[in-house]
Amino acid sequence: MTIRRAKDRDIEAIDRLLYQVLEVHHKGRPDLFRGNAKKYTDEELTAILKNDRTPVFVATDEADNVVGYAFCVFEQHVGHNILTDVKTLYIDDLCVDETCRHQHIGQALFDFVKAFAAENGCYNVTLNVWACNENALRFYEACGMREQKRFMETIL
Repeated sequence: MTIRRAKDRDIEAIDRLLYQVLEVHHKGRPDLFRGNAKKYTDEELTAILKNDRTPVFVATDEADNVVGYAFCVFEQHVGHNILTDVKTLYIDDLCVDETCRHQHIGQALFDFVKAFAAENGCYNVTLNVWACNENALRFYEACGMREQKRFMETIL
């Protein structure tokens, strides 16, 4: 397995994984997530892949087929009234193809992102996980992540 920056040629494979992620969210919260959808259009993906502030990494097999990805975003609150200006790498999305799970690909992607963040002077790595996605929650806890804050709702 190789982990590298995503390229335009990976968009079709990334699209396939984006549909898988949205299906998990749709099943868990159909009131919020549409079925048969993906988070980004191909035009948005092209722009994201070109932006150094939003690095996307893909895990590929020996034939260079994409088997997982990690969408990341650099965040920093310079000059904020109450927050320090630490640099954070936010994982916007991490997915391993459902046919390739339990092969430590997710762990390898997560470790790669942590190393990338450290190399780029980040203080921490953050992400959000939906409460309905218990498998992801367990995975991130096993990776050593701990709860930083809670985002709560009341449905009217």
